[in-house]
Amino acid sequence: MRTTRDIPWAAEGWERIGPRTGRRRLPGWDCTVGLVAGERAALLVDAGSTLREGAELREQAERLLGGGRVTHLALTHPHFDHVLGAPAFPGATVYGAAGVGALLVAGREELRDDAVRYGVDPGAAAAAAGALRAPGVEVSGTLALDLGGVSVVLADVGPGHTGQDLVVVVAGEPPVVFCGDLVEESGEPQAGPDAHPAAWPGALDRVLALGGPTGRYVPGHGAVVGAAFVTAQRDVLRTAAG
Repeated sequence: MRTTRDIPWAAEGWERIGPRTGRRRLPGWDCTVGLVAGERAALLVDAGSTLREGAELREQAERLLGGGRVTHLALTHPHFDHVLGAPAFPGATVYGAAGVGALLVAGREELRDDAVRYGVDPGAAAAAAGALRAPGVEVSGTLALDLGGVSVVLADVGPGHTGQDLVVVVAGEPPVVFCGDLVEESGEPQAGPDAHPAAWPGALDRVLALGGPTGRYVPGHGAVVGAAFVTAQRDVLRTAAG
């Protein structure tokens, strides 16, 4: 693994958001992927929308890590633009919120169809959905990971955007919180048929408790925001839910 000062985030089109943490906004749907680089292990947050995109992310991560590999992969929620690249990370331990594995396996055709509906090539969507497997570890409550000099907490905070919302909290001052689509900055929060609008504000309360007032909150889509933005989005969702 590279030392902290050696990680060339900008050279690969990534944005540095913490001492050993970066993210990339993918083309197409402005979907965020995160990378946390420890001294012994590395965690990727979400995996892109196709096997090709996942493979490109894996290759970029390996260059950023100086030849290291992604050992952990956290999937924030079961939507195609966040999970269909996951099979491109063989050997990585994959994490998701409790219950997500059965949903991903049973919902492969729906994920494929959603991807095609949003413009993914049908063959690429079918290949990715067909290769998708259930995460090896499902998180209920919280799970702490030590990547070597970097502490990370995975937290099941849903339901909200979906029934299986996982956030990733990178310890530090300020902490960095990868929120998945519980928070969106580049557009209004998207509530599909699997959303839980009445429960979503409570999920954001749990997110805010994890990141605190100084946290850097990384939306699933859009620019990094502060606690005030997340609080305002929570209040809008609470009003909309009645």
